[in-house]
Amino acid sequence: MDFDFSDDQEQLRDAVGKWVAKGYDFERRRGIAKAGGFSREAYGQLAELGLTGLYIPEDDGGLGMGPVEGMVVMEELGRGIVLEPLAQTLIAGAVLSGYAPADIKAAWLPKIAGGEALVVLASQERAARYRLDVCEAKAVAAAAGWTLTATKNIVPAGDQADAFIVPAQVKGKIALFLVERTAQGVSTRGYGTQDGGRAADVVLKDAPATLITLDGLAALEHATDIGIAATCAEAVGVMDKTLAITVEYMNTRKQFGVVISSFQALRHRVADMKMQLELARSMSYYASLKLNAPAAERRAAMARAKYQLGVSMRFVGQQAVQLHGGIGVTDEYIVSHYFKRLTQMEMSFGDTLHHLGEVSSRMQDTAGVFA
Repeated sequence: MDFDFSDDQEQLRDAVGKWVAKGYDFERRRGIAKAGGFSREAYGQLAELGLTGLYIPEDDGGLGMGPVEGMVVMEELGRGIVLEPLAQTLIAGAVLSGYAPADIKAAWLPKIAGGEALVVLASQERAARYRLDVCEAKAVAAAAGWTLTATKNIVPAGDQADAFIVPAQVKGKIALFLVERTAQGVSTRGYGTQDGGRAADVVLKDAPATLITLDGLAALEHATDIGIAATCAEAVGVMDKTLAITVEYMNTRKQFGVVISSFQALRHRVADMKMQLELARSMSYYASLKLNAPAAERRAAMARAKYQLGVSMRFVGQQAVQLHGGIGVTDEYIVSHYFKRLTQMEMSFGDTLHHLGEVSSRMQDTAGVFA
């Protein structure tokens, strides 16, 4: 795919890349992971670069940029396997900008754009298994607004966030609500994730909430698609760096008196890794370019992209570990952390088999239309 970036987009890439290289090296990341998996200081530095306001209109304190700029940023953050959940901030900015009433926008968008508030999507439930239309959370109208009762799992940085975007049932339909973490009836249980990041289970018991939109399923699908596109872009950055680390290792590791990069069989495996990376890159571009398409077209594109990215992530990660040998799975060596990140991203916003099913289902629906 021939895809030329504008000068502004290249400058954005360069600025983020320089911060990752100089401000978020492996030792700093290791320290953040050991401290719990989230650094408010590092998140503040992302805000200083303007990245927390990427999808927020300029009138609300943001940069007013779009999906391609988001893709560029997430690729660079992927190269440094940055733990702070910027993708969640992109989701929050887009959802509140596109669906929330004016008072919520005025109260929250400037704080999100400035990095003062971290707002994350709390949508996943154990029984849903990636299905967005399965939701056991309940919302009840109260005198001063709404109250929510729910249990949401694997919420990114859930015990560190300032507020949550929460889907819940209202008269048999899904609506979206904003719930502050410090509100009465809200409890969180934080834990580290396998890639060194942080997540939490969030329990709401008659917690006060503010309605974002009653058209919650459409908004939730849009939010998830933004997350998928961001994950695809980040994965390209992670795989690109994983391949570079692997090639560097093969050019220095010797067996039988020669570097292992001279062995033809191993060179073929690296070529296969490169091919999977380029397939993933093309589908990441495709996903980002389809984010503003009509809902049905956008949803189909995200399923196709996430399926290919899942295949590529697994292949590149596993090949990198195998080509390194035993050192590839040790905590001291950097490639193991890239492998863990790829493994976790494959499961984010729907795993590979889930999206294969989505692609198959949409193809059957299309076949039915033209039958």
